[in-house]
Amino acid sequence: MAFSLTRLGFAGLAGIFLLAGGEGFAQQQAAPTNPAPAGQPQTQSATPAQPQGPIRLDLVGTQPQWTKVCGHDQAANKDVCYTTRDFSAQANQAPVLAVAVYDIKDDDTRIIRLLMPVGLMLRPGFRFWVDSGATLDGAFEICFPNGCFAESRVKGPTVDQMKKGTTLNIAVRNQANNEVTFGVPLADFGKTFDGPAVDPKVLEAEQKKFQEELQKRADEERKKLEAQKQGGSPTGGAAPPTGTPAATPATPPAAPAPAAPAQSKSK
Repeated sequence: MAFSLTRLGFAGLAGIFLLAGGEGFAQQQAAPTNPAPAGQPQTQSATPAQPQGPIRLDLVGTQPQWTKVCGHDQAANKDVCYTTRDFSAQANQAPVLAVAVYDIKDDDTRIIRLLMPVGLMLRPGFRFWVDSGATLDGAFEICFPNGCFAESRVKGPTVDQMKKGTTLNIAVRNQANNEVTFGVPLADFGKTFDGPAVDPKVLEAEQKKFQEELQKRADEERKKLEAQKQGGSPTGGAAPPTGTPAATPATPPAAPAPAAPAQSKSK
């Protein structure tokens, strides 16, 4: 079964939080100006930039609830379900991260798979933990132009913690080697994980509606910018834009279906 998070489209917001120099997280203060005698140019003191510290971003779901999808993995000949949800910094913005937890029938191994923004350091992988619990490790698997897949294989107790927990914390490193931690809310995860799967037709309709809403907002922002440029500024030039258009949602290619974990000889 392929992991299809077709709702996910990474907006420019991802760059703000993840890349070096993002406003609000890596904003540099202007160097103080040294006064100069009249008629001479002002000079600025060369002061070293302050190092950027850790970043934390608490996310919200972009859909009303988690979604459970089930199917049959032909390659492994096993029934597989995954419980998934997309997340962003604000509910009305395009997603910046997606989480899916795979449950393979008759296997205690679970797969936690993430779709992360681009612009991260891949070699360290990622770390995650539920609330203040033990920290586990995961690795990046493959990247596409609009996102990177990462995953970790865990046992049932880890998923049980997610069912009872409040927040799934996911820590990665950005291009400046600073740690970025995403806080993913776990409300109703357990209820959906243990509940019935959604009708594929209903899921497809929800995905289509979500993409149409994102496209509508992007078109509205684009029209505003065009109107500002046509109106011009008081000095005769084009008026500077007051915002950036929302990114058109991009559908990432489906990742390969997860292979069934090898059965361990020891219990």
